[in-house]
Order: sequence, then structure tokens, then C-alpha cells
Amino acid sequence: MGRLDRLSEPERAAGRSPIARDVGGRSVLEGAFGLLEALERAGQAGPTRLAAECGLPKTTAYRLLEQLVELGAVERSRTGYRMGARMFRLGQTWQPYPGLRSVARGPARRLARATGTVVGVNVLREGRTLVLDRTGCETDEAPDPLLNSAVRPWFTAAGKVLVAGAHPRLPLGPLPSSWRQESAAIRDRGVAFDREEVVAGVCCVAVPLYGPGGVLLASLSVVTDPAHSLDRLVDVARQTGRTISARLRGR
Repeated sequence: MGRLDRLSEPERAAGRSPIARDVGGRSVLEGAFGLLEALERAGQAGPTRLAAECGLPKTTAYRLLEQLVELGAVERSRTGYRMGARMFRLGQTWQPYPGLRSVARGPARRLARATGTVVGVNVLREGRTLVLDRTGCETDEAPDPLLNSAVRPWFTAAGKVLVAGAHPRLPLGPLPSSWRQESAAIRDRGVAFDREEVVAGVCCVAVPLYGPGGVLLASLSVVTDPAHSLDRLVDVARQTGRTISARLRGR
């Protein structure tokens, strides 16, 4: 009991896959992942709100949530449910290219120590910037209030350098009229800047990271405050980016 693949006797007899079992017009897995995505957006919420966001009957949402609790994917909280530790653990293993985390970690840490900044490795997925890894002076007084979040808008420097070099058909919505010129400048210089454009008091330099065949895999971001000169960080960020890219290519 407590499994997502519980089937009725007729379903077992018919050999139905648990994925094919409808829950509010969707499969069990779709319903479960819909609830997880709703929790990601909400942080924590009760079954009524989660059911409404996912278009599921409340009883169905409650049953799926309780099964996810048994699996460790969701935890109960004072106000309902929140993401579970198992999801955090599983998420830490994801990376878009084998070895990206391990290859980038050493150079990123050295860069953070040398510059007194926060250095991150980022990828672009579903129109958002995902922070795979970060290192540096992450304290209560750190300059970036987004540091506690692993998901950021695409239009940070870390995201812009990826969007500028990515396929033009990305799920980003309408782009600003200035983006064509800005993206061309990013590709030309190989660096993107954020001078307090997203968060006041936060500045960033980001450079691309390439894998075999020159494929754009990720970005390296250097987050600091306005007291630092971003132009002075460009050369060391580029050099670290070249070091990581060479290791990803096996050279």
C-alpha cells in the first residue's frame, strides 16, 4: 500500500500499466508530478489549493499527496504539504552533461576565493535559469537575495549568456525589442552583464561553458555587489570558463 501504482483487480487482469490509469483525465504519474510542480511554486500549501491548481478532485489530490509522503517525495507541514527531502536528494544528482558538476567545482571555488564573490554553474531549462552548483561567500549579508533559490529568471546574466547562444525557439515569451542587439553583443564578447537590472545591489558577470563539439552546455556566473568593477572580473571569469570548457572536452 501507499504506492503510486496501485491497480484494481480488473486492471491487473487486463494488464493495464499504472501510467495509463486516469486520475481526473490524466495518468497517476501526471497527477503526482502536477502536484509536485504546484508545491514547487507554492513552497507549501494545503490539499484544497493544490487540487485546484492541478485541476484534480480534492480527494484524489489528498490520496496522491499521502502516497508521495510515504515515498518521501513530500512532507507534511503546519499548513499542509511541502517538498520532501527525497526530491532534494534526487535533484542534486541531475546535470545536463556527465561530469559537469565535478569538472566545474574546483575552478569555480578557486575563482570565488580569488575574487571574494559567489560563483555559480547554471543551465537553461523551460525558459528558466537553473543553478546547478554555487560556491563563495554565501552569508546572511550575501548580495543576492536569490541565492537561496535554485531557479531564477532567464534574464539574469547567467541566463542571458545561455539564451544568446541557444536555439531561437525557446519558451521565453515576448522578448524586449532591445534583445536582438544585446544578444549579438553577448555572442560577440562572450560575456553577459547584470548591473542591478534584476535585483538592486546585485551585479553579475556570466560566461558560457562549452562541451565537445563546441556545444553550449552551461554558464559560469560571478555574483557581486556594485562596489566591484564588473569589467575587472571579465578576464578571470573568461579564463575560468575556458579552463572548465577544456576539461569538459577532455583536453
